[in-house]
Amino acid sequence: MGFGSIWHWVVVLVIVVLVFGTKRLKNVGKDLGEAVKGFKDGVREDDKPAGRLSDQNREDDTAGDSTRTPDERTPRESSHDEPRPPR
Repeated sequence: MGFGSIWHWVVVLVIVVLVFGTKRLKNVGKDLGEAVKGFKDGVREDDKPAGRLSDQNREDDTAGDSTRTPDERTPRESSHDEPRPPR
């Protein structure tokens, strides 16, 4: 009896419905559908050419650069570069 049997899946489905209930399964299905839709929308946005930024995106990009301090633009020295004393 493998995972290909239809009766196996019917029993699994009945147990899942009994454990979680139909309302929770409906909510899970709705959330999953919204996640897939959001993923597809994100993929479509990535497929757009990079040269075409909307006016709102351009304003956000320029505003973000002016609020940065010089420390944030330059890489910081890490403590990993300093030699450690022998143990």
